Amino acid sequence: MAAEIAKLLRIPVGNALVGRFPDGEIDVKIQENVRGADVYVVQPTSHPANDHLMELLLMADAFRRASAWRVTAVITYYGYGRQDRKAEPRVPISAKLVADLLSTSGLNRVLTLDLHAGQIQGFFDIPVDNLYAMPVLVDHMRRKKIPRDRMVVVSPDAGGVERARAFAKRLECNLAIIDKRRLSPNEAAVMHVIGDVRGKTAVIVDDMVDTAGTLVKAAQALKGAGAVKILAAASHGVLAGPAIQRLNDSPVEELIVTNSIPSGGKERQTRKIRVLSIARLLSEAILRIHEDRSISELFRK
Repeated sequence: MAAEIAKLLRIPVGNALVGRFPDGEIDVKIQENVRGADVYVVQPTSHPANDHLMELLLMADAFRRASAWRVTAVITYYGYGRQDRKAEPRVPISAKLVADLLSTSGLNRVLTLDLHAGQIQGFFDIPVDNLYAMPVLVDHMRRKKIPRDRMVVVSPDAGGVERARAFAKRLECNLAIIDKRRLSPNEAAVMHVIGDVRGKTAVIVDDMVDTAGTLVKAAQALKGAGAVKILAAASHGVLAGPAIQRLNDSPVEELIVTNSIPSGGKERQTRKIRVLSIARLLSEAILRIHEDRSISELFRK
């Protein structure tokens, strides 16, 4: 990702060494002069999240002590972002703790992509630019040339309605919602489809696909409601645990994700995954930050 961004910006990738000491501790060394430089560290805090987070913290500290003018973390996937509130007693708000660690590490700014919850920006004591992968995903869907009256965008749960509505608005098509209700702790959730999907191509839109459990159940509910074709689009393809097997066994014909998380070759285990690059989006945002121009104009264009 860093190499692709650097190529688009026509600059070389910085020279840094990230290794391990014999006992497993992370060893970081910046191998070029960065005094007075505007530095961008590209690092998703995805699996293994703890190692990637610690590498990022040490890189930030190293750049600060090397007298870099400004250090921006380009966190394409914000790990621990799902733990953004106390959903039950005696649990941490991990998203806030990670934000505190990043804020005190020497970073001046964070550039990230599709936070799980927008309020996470308020957890930081430094500026945060939250980009959206929607333009990349929408452009791909437009190239499929599906008639607007034959397509419907679907939110897999009530919490994703705002995201799905924005997606549907750009594609100029209708919106549907999956209402998921768990009758008891030991009884599986029942899916109700709110909206007309019969005879249409349904596009399930979410911010991430982790184990694909919710996605597959939503797809099955849409199939039962009469959808003729089911696609899915998500910013982050976490694809953990049984995700690939579930996708292969599901009625989902294509899952479109970005390369915000290194895939590790998971897309080669199934023909259903299509990975799109967000390097051009990130390179434009980095250039705008460097030149003190507006980021929001990037999405109004």
